[in-house]
Amino acid sequence: MDTAAASTSPTASTTPATGPAALKVAVILGSNRDGRFGPVVADWFLARAASHPDVETELIDVAEAGLPTAITFSPGPEEAARLGTVSARLAAADAFVVLTPEYNHSYPAPLKNLIDWHNPEWQAKPVAFVSYGGISGGLRAVEHLRQVFAELHAVTVRDTVSFHNAGALFDDEGHHLDPGPADAAAKTLLDQLVWWGTALRDARNLRPYGG
Repeated sequence: MDTAAASTSPTASTTPATGPAALKVAVILGSNRDGRFGPVVADWFLARAASHPDVETELIDVAEAGLPTAITFSPGPEEAARLGTVSARLAAADAFVVLTPEYNHSYPAPLKNLIDWHNPEWQAKPVAFVSYGGISGGLRAVEHLRQVFAELHAVTVRDTVSFHNAGALFDDEGHHLDPGPADAAAKTLLDQLVWWGTALRDARNLRPYGG
C-alpha cells in the first residue's frame, strides 16, 4: 500500500496505510472417487490462488474428511470428532471455492453430504466454483450447486472456471497445456470472490447475519 503523504504540519501522520486482512478461503475438493482427477485441478487452482495477494487458502478434501453418511443429531464420539474438525475449518473461512466434477449431470454425493452437515458455516459468505468434466466441463453440477447454496443463505460468485474434457488439458505432471485463458479465468474468479468476501465479512462484523 502507498505510504500516507507527508505534510508540513507537525501533527500530520506518516503511518503507512494498511488494507483489509487477507480473505480466508476454504477450497473444497468435492470428489472421493477412485482414480479421481480432482487433485490435479486442486493443485492447479491452489497455485493460482497462491499468487493472489488478498487470499489465504486451505484445502478441505471430502476424501480425507471421512464424514458419516447418515446425518444425525447425536453422532458417535469418533464421528463427532471428525465432524468438529471440518466444521471449525468451514466456520473460520470467509469464503469458499468448491471444486466439483460432474457425475450424471450433477455433483458428487460426498460433496452434498459435507454441505448438508453444516448450516451457519455457509451463511452470508460467498461461494465460487471450479468445475471439470467432459464436454460440459462440470457446469451442470455448478448450476445445481447454486440452488443448494442459495437455500443456505450463501452468495454464489457469477464467474466460474471450468475445464471441458479436463483430462486432455493437463500433462502428466499436472501442468496446463494452454494456461493463458485458464489463468485469466482464475484471476477473475478470485477478484470477484475477494470483493464479495470482503464486503460480506465487513457486513457480518457490523451486524451478525439473521438468517
